[in-house]
Amino acid sequence: MKQKIFTGAAVAIVTPFKGENFDEVDYDALGDLIEFQIENGTDAIVICGTTGEASTMPDPEHLSVIEYAVRRTAGRIPVIAGTGSNDTKHAISLSRKAESLGADALLSVTPYYNKTTQDGLYEHFKAIAQSVSLPIILYNVPSRTNLNIEPATFERLCKIPNINAVKECNLLQIPETVKRCGDELNFYSGEDGYVHFLMSAGGLGVISVVSNIAPRYMSDMVKAYLNGEIEKSWKMQVACQDLVKALFCEVNPIPVKEALNLIGFRAGGCRLPLVGMKPENREKLAAAIENFRNIGGIK
Repeated sequence: MKQKIFTGAAVAIVTPFKGENFDEVDYDALGDLIEFQIENGTDAIVICGTTGEASTMPDPEHLSVIEYAVRRTAGRIPVIAGTGSNDTKHAISLSRKAESLGADALLSVTPYYNKTTQDGLYEHFKAIAQSVSLPIILYNVPSRTNLNIEPATFERLCKIPNINAVKECNLLQIPETVKRCGDELNFYSGEDGYVHFLMSAGGLGVISVVSNIAPRYMSDMVKAYLNGEIEKSWKMQVACQDLVKALFCEVNPIPVKEALNLIGFRAGGCRLPLVGMKPENREKLAAAIENFRNIGGIK
């Protein structure tokens, strides 16, 4: 069995922006968000992932944000750095630099736009893994990349020692992947609305967007399941469905940044091509947040 990077709920944390066209990182606001997460029981920080808008960051900024998160977190919980790219050489460069900056693990997404074959996926991730010593979480999100890591490819990849886990958004293939990989690959849900199902397949938790505003709730939901409180965990999963739906009513991270602004944080807006929420969706989001607060989901 491969060592667990974390168990519970990791936050796929936003990157707060400020300035005209949101062209500056608001490091003070990011620090506030990191402290909020740690104080409220989140189990790991995933920095510069999809929710962190890494695709809009030049490399110096991207690496500066990783460095800041590592320094601010100060070893209290793991920091997992998003270093994926559709260019293998670029992914290797980012991964090596993130390792040198003190990240505890890496999150590496499947190549997008140019895509590749299953053999190409294997060679891509193998090259990245061999360039660093850190554990790597593969990120399989076909809805964004139009590319799926097939179970047979996971079977090959899990034999590479530091390919540790997958953030899986294609939940339908998990039984086949588990059958092929056994305990040589750890599983985290990439879907906030289906964490309970992933746990029933032996998953360790979730890399969560909802945790941006409800870290204690998401961590407690996973831990309830792991502690054998299956009914409690299921009821918590059901109770957060309206919030999950609202947080994904437009392209992530548009709604979650708006949600953070609504509850009193300075998340700023998203960089183009992402834009602000439609007023009618903002109203639905505000209502979902208030309802979730009323059941104790947001402290």
